[in-house]
Amino acid sequence: MSTLVHYFSGSGLSWEIVIVDDGSEDNTSAIVREYIGEQDPLVAQNLRLKRIAHAGKGAAVAGGVEDSSGKWVLMTDADLSTPITEWEHIQKELENGFHVVAGSRQIEGSQVEVHQPWLRQSLGILFGVLVRTVFRLPVVDSQCGFKGFEREAAKILFQGLSTTGYCFDVEVLVKAQQRGYRITEVPVRWYNHPDSRVRIYRDWAGILRELVKLKLDSGRKGNLRRRT
Repeated sequence: MSTLVHYFSGSGLSWEIVIVDDGSEDNTSAIVREYIGEQDPLVAQNLRLKRIAHAGKGAAVAGGVEDSSGKWVLMTDADLSTPITEWEHIQKELENGFHVVAGSRQIEGSQVEVHQPWLRQSLGILFGVLVRTVFRLPVVDSQCGFKGFEREAAKILFQGLSTTGYCFDVEVLVKAQQRGYRITEVPVRWYNHPDSRVRIYRDWAGILRELVKLKLDSGRKGNLRRRT
């Protein structure tokens, strides 16, 4: 968190950081509260902790978006696999009028400094191919946890998510495409953290179920729009 505070304090931007504790059973919340209490009041007023019942990463991100109030919303993993300095690439495209800007580890210009294990990386690429084939999304790396949004778009896209696990990124992008939002993808630097909780090879069956549900739901909504 100190890395984020240091960066944004020197950015010249008005900023806030919403830390979402997704029902953890360790002392995460206590550590966050202690950190906030140690900061200068001018810094502390920009930091908020939100605790929610455990419901998956998508629910946690949606909770943070709900509490956000800035012109732009940045979604980033707590381990900062994508360095916060990559925000500058996201900001540039938001300033250019895009509603959704997805960071990517797979397009030209991206830099993966520390790779995932071969199996996990291969399954991640396969997942991306599957998503692009099924949903025709204009994004190569839907699962990179570093995305920027125009505020009103973020509020709409994260409201009422039906997939709160691994596939919530896909649902957000599908909804953005259906609404005609401007979407783009920018290359970022990225470092794999070996203690990541996501195990795509273990959760593959559940991930496929989420994708099928999302495809059926998106098809029904598309048919409804055509009839009306």
